[in-house]
Amino acid sequence: MKFSKADFMLIRWDILLLCASLLVSVLILYSSDEYAVKANRDTQSAQRQLSDARNRLNTAHEDQKNMAIYADEYRTLDERKIIGDDHRLDWLEGLERIRLNNLTLDLRYSIAPQKTYIPQPAIASGNFDMHYSETKFQFDLLHEGQLLDFFFALNKHIKGQYQLEGCSIQRTAAANAEDNLTVTLASHLKAECSGGWVTLKNRNSPQ
Repeated sequence: MKFSKADFMLIRWDILLLCASLLVSVLILYSSDEYAVKANRDTQSAQRQLSDARNRLNTAHEDQKNMAIYADEYRTLDERKIIGDDHRLDWLEGLERIRLNNLTLDLRYSIAPQKTYIPQPAIASGNFDMHYSETKFQFDLLHEGQLLDFFFALNKHIKGQYQLEGCSIQRTAAANAEDNLTVTLASHLKAECSGGWVTLKNRNSPQ
């Protein structure tokens, strides 16, 4: 079957209408696909935002719980003067009071400048930096019990956290002089102890 020019003139509007319909369909399909892609992107973005908001809300709830749980411990540390700057004057005054109580025959001590403390093994300190003020003691003792009495008094009467690292004790010549009439008034032992005061400094606190 052959189409003549006359036949084409009869169906030309139908052909044009068909072409227009095809073009419109293509445009609609393309627009629908673009809309679907954009809608999918918007949905994913909204889901991410919703997930982020939920995470922030959960974090806020956890922080609120932690504040309630640790509020008492924080208050205790603050009252014991473990949080904040070092309290060198308080330590010196407390040690002088202990010395005047004559818990030992003689007491000498030195407190070094504060430095950053890196515990071994490492521990989680949250938002706090740990500082350390090395403090060494030298004692003249009648017996080992005086050393224990001293550190008991230190922990009880001086606010802070003293970390004892170790002690060395040696006998004196008087301890072996059984016939010395003054031996009861003389030092039997000499001891040296090392350690330091540990303090916590909030990183967000003003310098």
